[in-house]
Amino acid sequence: MEKIYQTKTKTNKTVSAKPETIQFLLNYSKSLKVTEAKGIKFESNLN
Repeated sequence: MEKIYQTKTKTNKTVSAKPETIQFLLNYSKSLKVTEAKGIKFESNLN
């Protein structure tokens, strides 16, 4: 019977983002408002 072995390879890559990108995402998440009415969710950007 053939034995199958799994080899572990390191495929994790470190991702770095620019500070401007992080600031943009934080500002967007702060301005996003989700309203729910009768089971329907509405997303609105307050900018």
